[in-house]
Amino acid sequence: MSSEVQEFDVVVLGAGAVGENAADRASRTGLSVALVESQLVGGECSYWACMPSKALLRAGDALAAARDAPGAAVTGVVDVAAVLAHRDEVTSHWDDAGQVAWVEGAGLTLLRGQARFTGPRELVVTREDVDTRVVARHAVVVATGSAADVPRAGGLTGVRPWTSREATSAHTVPSRLAVVGGGVVAVEMATAFADLGSAVTVLVRGDRLLPRAEPFAGEALARALTERGVRVAFGASVVEASRDEDGVHLTVEHAAPEGGGAGLEQVDADEVLVATGRRPNTDDLGLEVLGLTPGDALEVDDALQVRGVEGGWLFAVGDVTGRTGTTHQGKYDARVVGDVVAARFDPRAEGTEPGRQVPRGLSRGGEAAAGPWSRYRATADAAAVPQVVFTRPQVAWVGRTEEEARRDGLDVAVLGYDLGSLAAASVTGEHYEGRVQVVVDRARDVLVGATFVGPDVADMLHAATVAVVGEVPLDRLWHAVPSYPTLSEVWLRLLESDGR
Repeated sequence: MSSEVQEFDVVVLGAGAVGENAADRASRTGLSVALVESQLVGGECSYWACMPSKALLRAGDALAAARDAPGAAVTGVVDVAAVLAHRDEVTSHWDDAGQVAWVEGAGLTLLRGQARFTGPRELVVTREDVDTRVVARHAVVVATGSAADVPRAGGLTGVRPWTSREATSAHTVPSRLAVVGGGVVAVEMATAFADLGSAVTVLVRGDRLLPRAEPFAGEALARALTERGVRVAFGASVVEASRDEDGVHLTVEHAAPEGGGAGLEQVDADEVLVATGRRPNTDDLGLEVLGLTPGDALEVDDALQVRGVEGGWLFAVGDVTGRTGTTHQGKYDARVVGDVVAARFDPRAEGTEPGRQVPRGLSRGGEAAAGPWSRYRATADAAAVPQVVFTRPQVAWVGRTEEEARRDGLDVAVLGYDLGSLAAASVTGEHYEGRVQVVVDRARDVLVGATFVGPDVADMLHAATVAVVGEVPLDRLWHAVPSYPTLSEVWLRLLESDGR
């Protein structure tokens, strides 16, 4: 049944961390903004991804660090019940009241329900069979994120597999856990559940973990997981799956195992986590009425305006664009699109066509040009994206890998250094190991990529991100003196290895 019609200057679809930021920024020039959410306000990151996964990982990390510190005399193990209770607190017990209060305090309007386009700047929001027509006077921003993509092949969809949601919200720890995949979710959850006591088997279709990182990072992580009793099998594809009272049974095909050709193996587990990728949440938005394909990512320009839609009113941010796959990068995009929308449709502007105000340096097509508004572009999405994997060791990188840089036609130098050789390592832990590798564009003498592997290296990443984004010449970077004894001394050692 239909009910009222509500009008707003801007409508944001998706009230996760990305949508919240986009809505907040868009409202800063006085535009009225509605946030539409069909699930929990705060989204994937708050309840099923970033926050709960890091809560599950923290105790194991702290315990390992303490055990490696000479004199700490740590003999304890991870308290599973306490870890799960802490995870529940971090997720606010899957109650979004606090997030709703923030939305209301920011002056935004929250609309609960599933939104579908019925035409340009027009939607219907359905909740419990009640339809509310919603009209956006100026802009709609799609921030509906992504969902786990479970392959249909191999029968995995029929065995009630875990996705990242079930893994991060689990209230019991399976004795045996099979993990299908070798990306960020797969390795983080393999680490967490091994710490919590599961016997973990990781089945990787390819030949390395973290295929988007430098090869040495995945190799180091595979060694570390294996040393902690996790089985990591490469070239492994699930060809059949079944479930009975004894658990899940996977028939796994191994490509060219040692000593021969392909072979089959049965892997038995209590639960199977499928972490093979994610798909954009666009299949139920009514995109077909706009001439777009449901299920596809929304292609955007650097002002986050969706390509192929006339009128310059539709924008998209975060996972749904296919450009970004992390909360921090999605929030960066949200700040960009929020500023673009707030400036372009600023109600305080005079002397321009209503609804078509264009800030200096920004064309009506949404492409930013040089000038005072040039910061309203998501330029960091191209070659300066930071990523942290909170495994043990941690893996962190920003910008291009060596392979990507060479593929892009750059003449590069690759500099590396073992973190364990630093003075800081000897006082941090008895068995501290790690490595840093940077990629230098010889023509410009600037960093275009950096990768860190080791305990707590996530906190070292931002310095590299600043250097990559700022295109700081290495001759200038030499004057940024690192404190002693800290792991940041590696910057000096890298520069010295290049003869500076």
